[in-house]
Amino acid sequence: MTISGKTIGWVLLVAALVVLSAPWQASAAAPDPAGNLLSIDMTKGESPGKISVTLQIFLLLTVLSLAPSILIMVTCFTRIAIVLSLLRQAIGSNQLPPNQIIIGLALFLTFFVMSPVWQKVNQDALKPYLDNQLTTTQALKNAEGPLRAFMFKQTREKDLALMVDIAKLPRPKNVDEIPTTVLIPSFIISELKTAFQIGFMLYIPFLIIDMVVASVLLSMGMMMLPPVMVSLPFKLMIFVLTDGWYLIVGSLVKSFNL
Repeated sequence: MTISGKTIGWVLLVAALVVLSAPWQASAAAPDPAGNLLSIDMTKGESPGKISVTLQIFLLLTVLSLAPSILIMVTCFTRIAIVLSLLRQAIGSNQLPPNQIIIGLALFLTFFVMSPVWQKVNQDALKPYLDNQLTTTQALKNAEGPLRAFMFKQTREKDLALMVDIAKLPRPKNVDEIPTTVLIPSFIISELKTAFQIGFMLYIPFLIIDMVVASVLLSMGMMMLPPVMVSLPFKLMIFVLTDGWYLIVGSLVKSFNL
């Protein structure tokens, strides 16, 4: 499974499909009597089904500003970032690895895990839309399918039932009857729970090391020496000897049942 250099562009273009109701139509603006080269025209479009280019640009910039939130909420980024942050806290090195390394690793692992989904969206929705083979509504529906399939695979039935009950919707007969507005919060809750479960399991071995070191120091009468100063080298040594990054990253990626 490889990651194309166009993956980020796919994400942004798919997000743009949410607001684009017609293909782009570029037109040169004639200078006004005052000599200005740029003018904003808010007149009606040629047909009711089309919106002006100015409004399209405004909506596209709005979607691009929300792209980071979309990437975080509907992908595996949440689980990976929380687990890596909890791992850093468990080791006891509050500043190592830095936040930039944690977020960067989580981001590229997200691209790796979501690569099949992006390829499916690009094949079924983005390319046909850009080739004018699909309408905006059809492209949105095709792009929504792979994302929904991924989220359903990672979402617990209990969380889905909770959101359906809160929304006061009739009991769905199948997954197709569950709205995306109900699926997304259910997916986020499930991801948070899974991330904290993995983080708890990571905490246990490091906690045992801290307890052993604290007991030894107390028995030796070295109560003024912080246990963290002694336990940190041992935790780092054990983490390196067991090839911790290999195990954790591998377990995280495999937890998504690719």
